Amino acid sequence: MTAADMRATARQAALDHGVVQGRERAGDTGRAGAPVAALTPRFVTVHGYRRCYLRAGHGPVLLLIHGIGDNARTWLPIIPRLARHHTVIAPDLLGHGESDKPRGDYSIAGYACGMRDLLTVLGVERATVIGHSLGGGVAMQFAYQFPERCERLVLVATGGVGPDVHLVLRAAALPGAGPVLSLVNLPPVRLAGRAGMRALRLLPTDLSRDAEDILRVGDSLGTPTARAAFLRTLRSVIDARGQSITMLDRCYLAAGMPSLIVWGERDAVIPVGHAHTAHGAMPGSRLEIFPTAGHFPHHSEPERFCRVLTDFLATTRPANHSPRQWRAILREHTCATESAYPSLPADRG
Repeated sequence: MTAADMRATARQAALDHGVVQGRERAGDTGRAGAPVAALTPRFVTVHGYRRCYLRAGHGPVLLLIHGIGDNARTWLPIIPRLARHHTVIAPDLLGHGESDKPRGDYSIAGYACGMRDLLTVLGVERATVIGHSLGGGVAMQFAYQFPERCERLVLVATGGVGPDVHLVLRAAALPGAGPVLSLVNLPPVRLAGRAGMRALRLLPTDLSRDAEDILRVGDSLGTPTARAAFLRTLRSVIDARGQSITMLDRCYLAAGMPSLIVWGERDAVIPVGHAHTAHGAMPGSRLEIFPTAGHFPHHSEPERFCRVLTDFLATTRPANHSPRQWRAILREHTCATESAYPSLPADRG
């Protein structure tokens, strides 16, 4: 970690600590009415890399996974409420927040493995997995790779449903975007960006609803290692034509997995049409659309988000993974696909 990275981390830690203290003074509580002091960042080393995470509460485990360029503090508006009856674990993904930012694997599958290993180190066998945006793709991949570790699945404005994504993210994934991205930390550019976002908030556009969150994500890219990790992550899921990976080809495996999809109808980053597509592809899933929310429904309407989530948790039973049933579903789908698309005769030259 460079000196610049260390200074940026120290500044962010000080800011985050101030936010936590402020929330505690404001009366946010956890189980049995006790202040959620556990929101102080914790650290653990996994595979030689330092991982930062927040932990609060007691009870069944909820794993909260943030989106690209974000960090665990995106969940602060809802953690105290959820921690009243659950153990909440919200990590900074590798390359994000206060976690290390090596030159490593930033693929969706790599992140899913990282979540499994983090839970194992923390002594957690199973969890309800909740993912926002990129984190939704990680959550879906986690449920696919490690179904025996996943009790329920909650996807919030998730990536990985279709190619559509905001043009700015497509542009950032292009070759040569790195030097341009490095300009965001220059004082004149930062001032201009903040002025632009303030003006954007005054306009009746969908993107204006998330202006504060967009600024916050931009501020997280102040160091070279953070920008490099952001670009590696972005390019693993997005190219010039949009999102380059999909979960739709494996959504049928969600049969038997209690699943909830939450989306903001005014989402300008990933269109709400993806919510309906995912809902149709995931057998038995629930769908909740927040009419006035954008890409961060847990920020726009945290009280409603918690009500929807706690009702889902209270009215569903944790999935009971059966390897035999898993094989049967996989084979049935494979056979159906082969019947629909019979192989062509071999080319005998």
